[in-house]
Amino acid sequence: MAQDTAQQASTAPATPALALLPLILPAFVVGVGASLLLLGVSAAAEELQHVLWRNLPDALGVGRYSVLWMLVMLTATGVAVGLVVWKVPGHAGPDPATTGLNAPVLPPAVLPGLLLATALMLAGGPSLGPENPIIAVNVGLAFWLGCRLAPRLPRGLWPVLAEAATIGALFGTPVAAALVISEALAGRQLRGALWDNVFGPLAAAAAAALTTTLVAHPTFDLGLPAFGQPDWGDLLAVLVVASAAALLGMVAVLAFPYVHGAFARLRHPMVALPVGGLVLGLLAAVGGHLTLFKGLDEIGELAADPAGWSAGEYATMTVVKLAALLVAASCGFRGGRIFPAVFVGVAFGLCAHALVDAVHPSLGVAAGVLGMLLAVTRQAWVSLFVAALLVASPAILALLCIASLPAWLLVTGRPQMQVHEDGTPFR
Repeated sequence: MAQDTAQQASTAPATPALALLPLILPAFVVGVGASLLLLGVSAAAEELQHVLWRNLPDALGVGRYSVLWMLVMLTATGVAVGLVVWKVPGHAGPDPATTGLNAPVLPPAVLPGLLLATALMLAGGPSLGPENPIIAVNVGLAFWLGCRLAPRLPRGLWPVLAEAATIGALFGTPVAAALVISEALAGRQLRGALWDNVFGPLAAAAAAALTTTLVAHPTFDLGLPAFGQPDWGDLLAVLVVASAAALLGMVAVLAFPYVHGAFARLRHPMVALPVGGLVLGLLAAVGGHLTLFKGLDEIGELAADPAGWSAGEYATMTVVKLAALLVAASCGFRGGRIFPAVFVGVAFGLCAHALVDAVHPSLGVAAGVLGMLLAVTRQAWVSLFVAALLVASPAILALLCIASLPAWLLVTGRPQMQVHEDGTPFR
């Protein structure tokens, strides 16, 4: 996104208003289209999930989340996605371990296979979210259609609009997209005001977020107990929990190239993905069914009863989900890392509350999510935004800003949860 945004900015003429007005209609079209594609894939995956995890085991007389069924379903999902990666034209895009939110422009022939692999993954239970592949599909579609239908607009505009729109659709608000764009533009020489450079992407993100809100009515507020006036104990708690979560996240980040290398040595997707699915099934047998899937519905179940699990159970879910994220992202499943990392942070924060009752559950959850996302994504503004969004308590925001400072010192300049094509760590 940063490169394409910079290209867009460098071509901006000296009369900003006249240059920005033609962007509104394309931005709105891309925004609505990106949202509808995300919602459509999510709805299809949810229907398939109901068949695989409810209707089918009920018909067979097998427990929906029994150890046997989790092993069978995760391994079968690996086989199904492996077949798509092996046989479908385009092989469902590049190795997902080498990509982040800044998606490459893929050829149109690759996109159907990537969508199919993503829907199968979402339905089958691996611990990944839809963000990376859906961004890639929206970028590819927007670029291919935009260059043909509006050839006078800069070619670099379409990926920027599509990425911003997808992020807005994912979170149901354009704020997240604006924060990602501002980070991408940091340190770059821009022509004109910052708002001129984010005008088109922000319009696309707003259109996408509004479409998502009107169609799906999403909410990220976990409904945790309200957090009141902070005190010195709360400051200590948020510093410790956020830093500890960041350190735990860095363990997975540092292990990522080694786990990815182990699966890469299996060489064939019909070996690596089924083996990865089997490992995920074994992890789910340890952590329970809440450690399956992307994690958004599951964090709602955790937050509905913070006292419903012991500190040991929260710790087990934290470690298992982080290991599942590591395996799923390494073996070739098409998906993103943000939403499962949010689950890890929520479970970690609730574990801190269970260990030390003085740690308010809302504070523990927000701090845990902040530290974990900082380690996994290196998107500081988005990490702060998501952490604050989950608890909907303005009083926590100042504490989170303070806690982000030591947590950021622990992760900055170190490898990211991404590798280059040769398998070396990404910095």
